[in-house]
Amino acid sequence: MARSDSCFIGIDVGTGSARAGVFDAAGHRLGSGSTPIQIWRPQPDLVQQSSDDIWRACCLATRVAVRQAKIKPELVAGIGFDAACSLVVLGVNGQPVSVSPTSEPEQNVIVWMDHRAIEQADRINAGRQEPLRYVGGTISPEMETPKVLWIKENLPEAWREAAHFFDLPDFLTFKATNDLGRSLCSLVCKWTYLPHKVKSDALQGWSGDYWSSIGLRDIVEEGYRRVGTCVRAPGQPVGQGLSTQAASELGLRPGTPVSASMIDAHAGGLSVLGMDLGEDVSSETFDTRLVMVAGTSSGHLAVSNEPKYINGCWGPYYSALIPDLWLTEAGQSAVGALLDHIIYTHAAYRPAQQEADADGLSIFDFLNRRLDRLSSLRHLRFPAQVTANLHVYPDFHGNRSPRANPSLRGMICGLRLSADIDDLAALYLATIQSIAYQVRHIIEEMNAQGYRIQTLIACGGGLKNEVFLREHADITGCKLVIPREPEAMLLGSALLGAVAAGAYPSINSAMRAMAAPARQITPAKDVVGLYHDAKYSVYHKMYSDQSAYRELMHVGQTLASRVTNDESERLLSAD
Repeated sequence: MARSDSCFIGIDVGTGSARAGVFDAAGHRLGSGSTPIQIWRPQPDLVQQSSDDIWRACCLATRVAVRQAKIKPELVAGIGFDAACSLVVLGVNGQPVSVSPTSEPEQNVIVWMDHRAIEQADRINAGRQEPLRYVGGTISPEMETPKVLWIKENLPEAWREAAHFFDLPDFLTFKATNDLGRSLCSLVCKWTYLPHKVKSDALQGWSGDYWSSIGLRDIVEEGYRRVGTCVRAPGQPVGQGLSTQAASELGLRPGTPVSASMIDAHAGGLSVLGMDLGEDVSSETFDTRLVMVAGTSSGHLAVSNEPKYINGCWGPYYSALIPDLWLTEAGQSAVGALLDHIIYTHAAYRPAQQEADADGLSIFDFLNRRLDRLSSLRHLRFPAQVTANLHVYPDFHGNRSPRANPSLRGMICGLRLSADIDDLAALYLATIQSIAYQVRHIIEEMNAQGYRIQTLIACGGGLKNEVFLREHADITGCKLVIPREPEAMLLGSALLGAVAAGAYPSINSAMRAMAAPARQITPAKDVVGLYHDAKYSVYHKMYSDQSAYRELMHVGQTLASRVTNDESERLLSAD
């Protein structure tokens, strides 16, 4: 049992950094640290990292957090880990196994956003095996079985050498404890594990028919040893706690309880979904809330008593977030990454950044202020009208939800023959709006299948951007809640550590005790709502137009392929 003055550490690994936070039992953050992690992009759609580099960053960030919190390591009673769902490949002795086509030995992580396995995902989806019912009907190339299949088909030496395929969250608990167990959260959401099929043996959650049909019968014949035979629910202690080596590297006490891990977005959802908003919170009312975890990508999490099968939304996942409830997970492949791309590749970025630096502002705050100025100069009724004739379709990195089509691409309509700072500000706003229209689309699809989403709980990097928040409230029509703790993933992981340490008897009790709201944003109605209704129609029309363009080009390419070289020469000479 934890002491009354105990603290808990949450460690969160995102795409670009590892972060750690120290929290007390009431969920107040006492200290935090962050360390960047390296990323390699050897080819288009290939994104790689190093598990050794990630663990090093976790250790550095943790030491900084403990030092900032001004506590002794002995007060840390429990630790939780979360991470983006990248695939980590290790050899029999725990050494990195390269996943790079160019064989760099340290690059043993296929990052979640990597799309090298699109062909493998397409073939898996064509088989229509039962586990696909629990990923929204369509498996994504961002999930793990297509990536494992890609390794087998493209890197035979790595396939032979690989002894362990870890989700990154489970790699972290392995490094911390030397325990090979896997988290229920990761296996259910990214590996097609079906916990509701388990009666007495954890292996009953795996579908041998599925693995065999997709070309990975080896995994079945090996007894699933490379993907996980011991499965734990988040909050359950892992092994004997921190190993002596891991404790030394983290600067903590050996034996400190470590919780089974969680996916990063899910840890964020866990920290806010059950907080008191002045209404009854129970399994009957959870389905009115949607958690939006906005970062490089975006996750949208909701839970219900009964499974809900929604095309284009992952799940339903049993007990992956809250015990005995079914999780539905939607998402957007590029949110923060899309805004960064739009801003940093624009011709006016450098002069805009120079002005922002001179004013002591971030580029986002600078653009937000510029939008207010534009709205005033143009005598607009509300700032969103700046984009009346400028529209963005947001699927620059494919669509995760609700269309589940990784081949979709972004579109911009309404560009002028200018590229000044005001143009950048307007395009930035149109991009935020496009992201929010997609969230509205996700909510509509979920509500059509039995959810009753009325409240949007926002966490992640988007909390620091008032325009991002305002547009999401106005466009979705949902009450938008901002939590007290902005670092939701860190709090969610620390919450898991508190449960593993015995400070709270259950996930549900820890959620109520450690989370609280800070403020709420009420959506604008009337003319603002009508304006966004019109632009939302444009959002759908842009998708239809892209589909029509693709069909036209498919017909054109088919006809072109039938023309022989001799016929081509005759046509050219006739011209």
